[in-house]
Amino acid sequence: MRAATVGALGSRRRYLHSLWLLSARDLRVRYATSALGYLWSILDPLVMSLIYWFVFTQVFQRTVGHEPYIVFLITALLPWVWFNSAVSDFTRAFNKDARLVRSTAIPRSIWVNRIVLSKGIEFLCSLPVLALFVVVAAFTSSTPVTIGWGLLWFPVAIVLQAILLVGLGLLVAPLCVLYSDLERTTKLILRVLFYASPIIYSVSDLPGAFPELAAFNPLSGIFTLYRMGFFPETWDTLSVVVGAAMCVAFFVAGFLVFRRLERPVLKEL
Repeated sequence: MRAATVGALGSRRRYLHSLWLLSARDLRVRYATSALGYLWSILDPLVMSLIYWFVFTQVFQRTVGHEPYIVFLITALLPWVWFNSAVSDFTRAFNKDARLVRSTAIPRSIWVNRIVLSKGIEFLCSLPVLALFVVVAAFTSSTPVTIGWGLLWFPVAIVLQAILLVGLGLLVAPLCVLYSDLERTTKLILRVLFYASPIIYSVSDLPGAFPELAAFNPLSGIFTLYRMGFFPETWDTLSVVVGAAMCVAFFVAGFLVFRRLERPVLKEL
């Protein structure tokens, strides 16, 4: 019994060590030939935030969101970039490293988890952008930024998003090997999902029955938790509860589907 426990702990330690090595390799490869390096993890959400801020505050009369709008935007855009880039990479998770996937004895789920981890590290490295805009808005915005106890929900949102991404990765990665058209389909779904998620608006801005429908998008609850530290008025109990339940449901579904499709995927590779 003791030997089995020690063996299990050793296997888990080796798995975590391999996961870290693969994630670190992804980050090194991504930035090795880049002159700007780490700044690339900041530029994408920064440019997107500035564009949407300009369009909805300087060009059009905005009726959604909260002030300061740039902080409202970036609190959802930063985790969206993590979500979008991770799901996009899931579609090539196995095909990209097919030889390693076939030849190594490491549990194949590691090829999904290393994407979640590496993209999650990039997300954490982009958080100084949020801090910068909070400081700037505090001195320049007519509506002061209030930082409250709701900020404690921020790590909860990170954990829920990681659980959701692992579940989606375990679903998307094997299915894209077996059905190649799903890679393009996933890109289209992500494009629609950007506007179907409360990024440029909040759940409370939706009319009619749409807030109830939005609750079944797990990103609605996750983005609500990210915003709680700065915009406590955006709290929506239904979105948070249903979103958390759906994150767990996707994780369980991903685990079951992955276990069933692992052998057919290895044959296809």
